[in-house]
Amino acid sequence: MEGETSWNSHCIDDMSKDIGEFDSFSELSDEGNKEMIVSVDSILPDDLLERILAYLPIASIFRAGSVCRRWHEIVSSKRFLWNFSHVLSHKPWYFMFTSSDEPVGYAYDPILRKWYSIELPCIQTPNWFIASSCGLVCFMDNDSRSELQVCNPITKICKKLQEPPGMKFSDYSALSLSVSRTSHNYTISIVKSKQVPGNFLQWDLSIHIYDSETMMWATSLTEVLTGWRGGDESVICDGVLYFLIYSTGVGTPENRHSLVAYNLSSRSSPLIRSLIPVPGPLTCGRLMNLKGKLVMVGGIGKPDRPDIIKGIGIWVLNGRNWVEVGRMPHKFFQGFGELDDVFASSGTDNLIYIQSYGAPALLVFDMSQKLWKWSLKCPVSKKFPLQLFTGFCFEPRLEIAP
Repeated sequence: MEGETSWNSHCIDDMSKDIGEFDSFSELSDEGNKEMIVSVDSILPDDLLERILAYLPIASIFRAGSVCRRWHEIVSSKRFLWNFSHVLSHKPWYFMFTSSDEPVGYAYDPILRKWYSIELPCIQTPNWFIASSCGLVCFMDNDSRSELQVCNPITKICKKLQEPPGMKFSDYSALSLSVSRTSHNYTISIVKSKQVPGNFLQWDLSIHIYDSETMMWATSLTEVLTGWRGGDESVICDGVLYFLIYSTGVGTPENRHSLVAYNLSSRSSPLIRSLIPVPGPLTCGRLMNLKGKLVMVGGIGKPDRPDIIKGIGIWVLNGRNWVEVGRMPHKFFQGFGELDDVFASSGTDNLIYIQSYGAPALLVFDMSQKLWKWSLKCPVSKKFPLQLFTGFCFEPRLEIAP
């Protein structure tokens, strides 16, 4: 792929500085261990050493590249990148923005339970739209919504996309990204929604699709919705684009949200025929793709006051029915302090991250073990009452480039 080798000579050096200090190789500082490294290094052939190094956590790879020239060349090679991506399944990281104005923050590694300082490329402010899949992250500006960048946040390789079609200044936009794990080709979708002038109930909605193979945008659908508008939540699962729409005043509180399932191949319309009810009255919903399954994390509203959150649930879509797979225990719900009716949540693989906008506390839910756990405390504290925190989940991968 374009840019696949351009970072090899300098990325290891850059990342060892950006990602911070790691403990994985700190034990190599004494003379006895240095002698052991020399002897092992002289005995092992390159292919065997590659396989051994491939079992290191991804953060330690950059530390390993500074041990000696031979190790640096090994961890920078194409063959090592292939071995590294196929040896272990690396758990997704969570990047937390620690400023409301600057795109700065820390990334959390759930395996080593550490936070690393990382500089994100291609993004100017934290309020940009963000979608991730299989090691790549897509950023879209929040003003004109016409500037899009796809990047690998670990290697910092970026690609600027051409401006998408459709309305330039939409009222609502939802961004999603889907990367093939075999070919590494990717699809980007943008769902745009804008109120019809002079009509509160009607909203223009359009779906725009980018194909990395053709490097072209296409407008897949344009439609007028009555009683519903688009939002900012969408995800692609197994060739189907799912996105939430919101009631504009018609219907009961239970109908404040609904889910649209839009097949990217058949392009079925009208959209109203593919609506799937949400599990109940929700204060907000967050959609994610976990191993090809659509998962929703939602704020559960009170029966008499559906706009006030009383808990957080997790559901998996099975056909057109939702199956509850988890509900946040009350002690963790209370641990967030004063939780707003909306919150940040994203996930991939088997991990779901949940974060309050008002504090840097981060909760992790393991889908396979049905286990709730707080992350290690983020090395940043709230400095003023109105400071906001948000973030996104991504897979740390070395071998994939946009």
